[in-house]
Amino acid sequence: MKRPYQKPSLAHEEQIARLRSRGMRFPDEKTAQFYLQHINYYRLRAYWLSFEVDPQTHLFRDGTEFDEVLNRYIFDRELRLLFLDAIERVEVSIRAQWTYHFSRAAGPHGYLHAEIKTDRNKARRLKNIERLKTEVKQSSEAFITHFKASYSEELPPIWAVSEIMSLGSLSRWFRNFTPPHIKRNISRSYDLHSDVLDSWLQHLTHVRNLCAHHSRVWNRELTITPMTPQSKPVQLDGEFQKESRKIYNTILILLYFMDKIAPQHSWRDRLISLIRTHHIPTHSMGFSTDWDTRTIRANPSTPNAEEFNR
Repeated sequence: MKRPYQKPSLAHEEQIARLRSRGMRFPDEKTAQFYLQHINYYRLRAYWLSFEVDPQTHLFRDGTEFDEVLNRYIFDRELRLLFLDAIERVEVSIRAQWTYHFSRAAGPHGYLHAEIKTDRNKARRLKNIERLKTEVKQSSEAFITHFKASYSEELPPIWAVSEIMSLGSLSRWFRNFTPPHIKRNISRSYDLHSDVLDSWLQHLTHVRNLCAHHSRVWNRELTITPMTPQSKPVQLDGEFQKESRKIYNTILILLYFMDKIAPQHSWRDRLISLIRTHHIPTHSMGFSTDWDTRTIRANPSTPNAEEFNR
């Protein structure tokens, strides 16, 4: 039977006292108070759960310090920024490939008229077209303003409209409204099967939304998981952690894309440096015990496609 919520609000000093009573140490209480003023106690709670030895009493293991919890929090924040950096570049690349292959096959407005076999997807497309019309009306982008002032069509050509699409919208258009032969052409640009690319786009949209909304990712159980590639790319054969909901597979996907679209990138080195600087236990992210002996390359002949762990 449900009961009313009766937990009281605690002053910052009381929050520290409660944590201390459970075994957390505070080498610098003033600093801890400062951070609790600017980071919600409930938000930080997600980062000290892994230090608890008993989920009922919430007692901490011996030697747990507030600074360790804060270190996990800072690591997660920097990891999210690193993910957003890579996902942005992947999104821009996918937009370019989708625009190019669709327009070459079906013309500037072909995305509005491409053949769709199921009535359900036809209805979905109409709904998404209406959503695009709203986004175009609300857009203040100079190229959209120029289009509306200069042309009679209600929606811009694909190379313009793609620039105001979110990653989620782009993923939906790829999945539901892009003909199979165009999907295959786009996917070949990344040496992927179209079903895998479709799945990865959905997954990256999920991760991107978590990062954009400042949600914890480092030891999260992800609700939308990526498809494990089978025959290609061969570079990922045996690398994926099958049936894992952790972030490790996301990292593999981003490394794969980055090696494809930005072979001179430093993302791999920045990731490893971040993990080592904060002394993060990688098993919480789904890393295998031998992760630092593995390699992940998009193309062995690509310049500067360095080992996953140098």
